[in-house]
Amino acid sequence: MDIIKYDVYRGPNIGVYINVNDDFLLLPMGFAQTKAEKLGDYLKAEIIYSSVANTRLLGALMVMNNNGILLPKTAYTDEYEFLKKETKMEIGVLDSKYSALGNVICANDKGAIVSPWLSKEDCKTIEQVLGVEVLQKRIAGFNQTGAVMVANNSGAAIHPEADEEDMKTFANVMGVKIEQTTINNGIPYVTSGIVVNNHAVVVGSMTSGPEIMMLTRAFLN
Repeated sequence: MDIIKYDVYRGPNIGVYINVNDDFLLLPMGFAQTKAEKLGDYLKAEIIYSSVANTRLLGALMVMNNNGILLPKTAYTDEYEFLKKETKMEIGVLDSKYSALGNVICANDKGAIVSPWLSKEDCKTIEQVLGVEVLQKRIAGFNQTGAVMVANNSGAAIHPEADEEDMKTFANVMGVKIEQTTINNGIPYVTSGIVVNNHAVVVGSMTSGPEIMMLTRAFLN
């Protein structure tokens, strides 16, 4: 597994626009083909061009692991049907007022740390669609759990002020080791600048050497 620096739309916030699991790389409509092919090669995933709620925010608005896909209620029916046809995966729609699902859910294939903002019914849907154990808990005082933690099936990166006891709990739920870090030269909202599956880690172009070292400890060691 490698860590590769990348940018999207001339910026380092790659996690806002891109979503990936081990099989599929979801990119916004109109994404440059040459850049898409490089990303597909890095992440060893089939490229699918799509939108969510008629936007390019595939990372921010949806959640995907190897078991299923969660879409916000603002997603259009044709987007749902297109993703169902292309991926053949379980797809659910979360009936929540919080449409930026990527900001309130951090999930891998074993567990999910989700925002206390979400309802118990939301948690049941997450559990069923993603096939994971669900824990509702703030991270470093933030309700936006998905914005401050990112995980695959071997590791996770989390906000640098996350509580150590909480990290032990999260590690048990998700079955991974966790490292505190920032992204893109000091940004604590790590998910904004990283795209990760179980094949590779892609980070924003401003990510520093010390940050890459911490990501290496989280995902590669």
